[in-house]
Amino acid sequence: MSVRRTGIFSAVSGIALLSSFTSLHDLFHSTNFVIARNAAVALAVVFWLGLAYWVCKDARRRIKDPFLVAFATLLGLAPPFIGPVVYLLFRPSETLDDARSRRVELQALEHQLARAQPACPVCNSWVDADFVACPVCTTMLRQPCANCQAPLEPLWQLCPYCVTPVAPSQVDLDAALTAETKRISLVDDNIPLVPQAEHRAADA
Repeated sequence: MSVRRTGIFSAVSGIALLSSFTSLHDLFHSTNFVIARNAAVALAVVFWLGLAYWVCKDARRRIKDPFLVAFATLLGLAPPFIGPVVYLLFRPSETLDDARSRRVELQALEHQLARAQPACPVCNSWVDADFVACPVCTTMLRQPCANCQAPLEPLWQLCPYCVTPVAPSQVDLDAALTAETKRISLVDDNIPLVPQAEHRAADA
């Protein structure tokens, strides 16, 4: 009797299993499943190609060598979805425009620093801030003090080294202010830079 029941249970289980396989087969071959599968595959392919295009576009912004750009593009294509991750790990940290802007800023800063260094207005030779005359072309740069021979600025009315008053006839405030105004360089017509050295001839 128990053997008969076991056979009946096995037959019922086999029929149920066969029915489930039949339903899964029908599900996988149904129209809705085929449409969903094709849409998922198409979406994955579009996403893959989009990543490859993004890798190519980003590499052109960051890499100057065309061969490396082509290699990065191929890396974005194969294998799918892993190449872009590898490219993100090894791509340059800045774009070509950023690097170019940084170089321009450094050149502008170097140019500004070079202009800030004292130079003879005639021969453009380097001169010290305390020089009275240019040692190369003998151009008078500052007026010496009558007592200690220290270099005096045009606006000074008193020697700060020996406290000797500068003769009023030797001080022309209007001319000195005009000269200082001409020495100031402007960037964008608004930002004042360091004054440049200018020829200051001694009064005859």
